[in-house]
Amino acid sequence: MADTNVSPKPEESDLLNMSDAQSSFIDQTFQVLNDRHNVIYEFVMRYNDYIYAEHDYGNGDPLTMIEAHTLTYIEDHPGTTVTELTNYWHKTKGAISQIVSRLEGLGLVKKTKKESNAKNVCLYVTECGFQTSRAHKLYDTLDITKTLSEIQKECTPAEIDTFYKVISVYYKVICQDFEENKIPKRQGRRRQ
Repeated sequence: MADTNVSPKPEESDLLNMSDAQSSFIDQTFQVLNDRHNVIYEFVMRYNDYIYAEHDYGNGDPLTMIEAHTLTYIEDHPGTTVTELTNYWHKTKGAISQIVSRLEGLGLVKKTKKESNAKNVCLYVTECGFQTSRAHKLYDTLDITKTLSEIQKECTPAEIDTFYKVISVYYKVICQDFEENKIPKRQGRRRQ
């Protein structure tokens, strides 16, 4: 049975031998699909900028969103490891290690070797890390509430619920594509 989820990949010769009508149809179809999808592309690029922008969550040390969420994950899962964070964030071990090292350098996280296996390093928040994680949770709660309030000016609660359902399914489709096409994990973004 053929897999109907696999996108057909046209041969180069097929593209070169298209009639004007076929070429015109593809151009028109692309334009319609691209115009509709463009808002997603723009959103993803803008949200990517937001993720890597630094925010001061209250301790005077600006953190990126992934740093703050990694800190909060460690607070919520004391004793977690870099490997567990790698699996959770779908990032390389090197990318996660850089984030953890930065959090450790800021005095927000401490590393402790397991007594039973010195190779395994467990991560814990410090008191300052605990306070920063709490401030981050409050910041996000207020920010998400504010954002949803703005969205509700133009969308019904049902439309918002549908958006979250669609984005969840879209995420699964993208994850499946990454897995099937062996797309590597993101290295992360280096600090400027």
